[in-house]
Amino acid sequence: MNSQPTVKKETKNKIRVEFDRTPLKDRLKAKFGNMAFYTNIIWYVFRFVILLGVSYVVLYPFFTKIAASFMSPEDFIDVTVMLIPKYPSLDQYKAIFLENDYISAFFNTLLLSLLCAVLQTFVSCLVGYGLAKFKFKGNALVFGAVILTMVVPHGTVYLSMFMQFRYFDLFDFFGLFESFGYTGIIDAIAGNGGVQLTGTYWPLAILSATGLAFKNGLYVFMMRQFFRGVPDELEESAYIDGSGTFRTFLQIIIPLSVPMMITIFLFAFSWQWTDDFYTNMFISTNKITLMPDIVGIPKSLETTYAGQELYYSAINNTCGLMIIMPLVIMYLFCQRYLVQGIERSGIVG
Repeated sequence: MNSQPTVKKETKNKIRVEFDRTPLKDRLKAKFGNMAFYTNIIWYVFRFVILLGVSYVVLYPFFTKIAASFMSPEDFIDVTVMLIPKYPSLDQYKAIFLENDYISAFFNTLLLSLLCAVLQTFVSCLVGYGLAKFKFKGNALVFGAVILTMVVPHGTVYLSMFMQFRYFDLFDFFGLFESFGYTGIIDAIAGNGGVQLTGTYWPLAILSATGLAFKNGLYVFMMRQFFRGVPDELEESAYIDGSGTFRTFLQIIIPLSVPMMITIFLFAFSWQWTDDFYTNMFISTNKITLMPDIVGIPKSLETTYAGQELYYSAINNTCGLMIIMPLVIMYLFCQRYLVQGIERSGIVG
């Protein structure tokens, strides 16, 4: 039983009326002349200064890069120019857009990122659900392998992965035919040792579909943590009504996990959009132009000004801004789902 005294509504109104009848000087003294008021002021000022300082450290580099992207070569040799250009120009954006093949890079990267993001989202959802809701022998071992993919440096598997897709031969299929003497047919189909998948989207698509793509282990971990929080009673009710495992997964689990799936999709799409490790490994940039390939100095912007190095650095930064601009726009429309997914993943407290 609660032993604390309760204040009735009539008592509160009486106190408020008596306070309003007191002289203004006494009311100001009671409101502003206590230690709690000054403690709150000091705390608010301290918090504002900390947030302002952190915001400055985080945002100032972006402000400088954005300002430099609108500067002309003359602004880089003018000591009076800091953040606001004296001779503003869009020449950097125009040259990168027209000369660095931005349109082709945009659509190629969009297609590749969508393909990988959709495959990784589906695979992560399926594997995460199985690890979270089904108890089978080897569950912990499989989950340990998922964690292992998160901690093994990518550089250690660079050569083996490249050779696997340079001479792709799943289950030694072509080697089996060669053992029966069909070498001519195999050479006509696969060439020397297997099918060459490098220079295409196939290696990244296969890695995404098998759960071995970039950061795929993290996505499986996030989905597993999310599904562990889903009540088992929902599935048990569906099983009682005659629903099978796959139907329950599609009709009950998937609708519940839409915010989390959108979060996984955004992560996979964003990381694939700016990836240069796997794309440089598997895709020949001479044939397929991707977003990281647009970083460079356009011919029309080459100059011999005294501030050449600063100007060229600003051009490269402008290329980076144009690369991340679609991601920023996408985040503005999807930030609500991203925050919900991170909150439900169990990664943060």
